[in-house]
Amino acid sequence: MRLLEAKDFLVQQTAEQAALENVPLSDLEKRMMYFTETDECPEDPIALNEAFEAEYSTEEYEAKISSLLRHAYKRVRKDDIQKSRTWDSAIKRLRRGDNYLLVMWDIQPTGERPPYDSVKLFGAAMLLVFVIFVFNFAWDRIAPHLPHSLGWITRRLIMYSLVGVFFIGRYYWRRNRR
Repeated sequence: MRLLEAKDFLVQQTAEQAALENVPLSDLEKRMMYFTETDECPEDPIALNEAFEAEYSTEEYEAKISSLLRHAYKRVRKDDIQKSRTWDSAIKRLRRGDNYLLVMWDIQPTGERPPYDSVKLFGAAMLLVFVIFVFNFAWDRIAPHLPHSLGWITRRLIMYSLVGVFFIGRYYWRRNRR
């Protein structure tokens, strides 16, 4: 598959998805999907970029096209296996160069959860429950050797610390993934 054929296919599918979702997609927005800084751009990339930036916000455009691309891919995969293969081939072809369309394809749309996110959250919760049960079991072995007044305070402090460490760890882990 040639580069222009790959872009034509992806732009066409994105435009179809925009029509299905009643999302306006201008000619300039479609032309911008062909943008690349190499000589493979069908029109002058500098002029195209200047015209685009005069009318549109790049962040909003990228989020919009990214979402349309994802929805179009889901539709194509569900409806037509041959188009799905063509899509995969087009993305593979675009990966050989520096294409703006790939930037938008690789963006995780806001508001959509990553795959298996709920499974990961459930697994983390089960791990926390397991750690608490192990702690309680170990505590029952250690507690008789501590003074009575120190036992219940220490137990609560350790439990709250474990829960706090878990949530702080999750916060920093998610923050560093972005």
